Amino acid sequence: MKIQFTKMHGCGNDYVYIDGGKVNVPDDKKKELAIRLSDRHFGVGSDGLIFINPVEDENVDFEMEMYNADGSRSEMCGNGIRCVAKYVYDKRLADKKKLTIVSAGKNKYIDLTVGEDDLVESVRVDMGSPILSSPLIPVTVSGIPEGFGNKDNLLNIPSDACIMRSMEAAGREWKVTCVSMGNPHAVVFLPDDIDLDTFDIERTGPQFENHAFFPKRVNTEFVKVDDRGSVHMRVWERGTGETLACGTGCCATTVACVLNGFTGTRVAVHVLGGIVTCTWDGDAAHSVIMEGPATTVFEGETEYQEQ
Repeated sequence: MKIQFTKMHGCGNDYVYIDGGKVNVPDDKKKELAIRLSDRHFGVGSDGLIFINPVEDENVDFEMEMYNADGSRSEMCGNGIRCVAKYVYDKRLADKKKLTIVSAGKNKYIDLTVGEDDLVESVRVDMGSPILSSPLIPVTVSGIPEGFGNKDNLLNIPSDACIMRSMEAAGREWKVTCVSMGNPHAVVFLPDDIDLDTFDIERTGPQFENHAFFPKRVNTEFVKVDDRGSVHMRVWERGTGETLACGTGCCATTVACVLNGFTGTRVAVHVLGGIVTCTWDGDAAHSVIMEGPATTVFEGETEYQEQ
């Protein structure tokens, strides 16, 4: 059969989107399909595959079902969920500018900014509160020396938070701050002797992703702070590799910046594909708010054979 799809991106973090209400792909075939479509030489080319599924819950509008480029499941993608919101509004699957979208059992609350052409231009997402307790991220902190940070001046920060702890990878010591935004992140503030532009992320990223301290692997953000309201970041995503942007990574970076007192509460995170702006007030019980663009690249059709 033929499958209709849409290629979309948020700041260059690109995915193939399929309307799960129209296309029925068996669950045991989705990994294979994600790998095939994500391939940048033999497929469509993307950081992964996202199904947009109908739901029966009257309090939720749609489900986002996400697969990485290697076929593994992922719990959340900030750039992906912005594109899901644009997809359902632009295609008139929804006729409202406030949406609730669930991913991996977690609801996200979304506000759309629509242009004169009645198409979505940007999306604001309430990403929920950050998870800072190490076992819940998860990160195994036993064996990682105690770090430091700004947590005494903030609210509801758990005592087992992993803030600027030292760990070894790729032949040197790094300071990591760990955050979950529904998926696990290790935020690394690069020392002065490393230039972000020339940083060998292809060598270092996989060593973080597969480090023993991260039982479910980890997304890793490598960060340079510009000033109190701006940072530059490159990201290595588990199951995909380096991407041009990571929405949850931008949220985690902002949380880590506030935890360590490096920035104010609103941060423009410059990634390779653009700028995502995140806000967090320093209370671990409060939400991180993410704002950024969502762009449709093209519509397409692919053959799919059930076996």
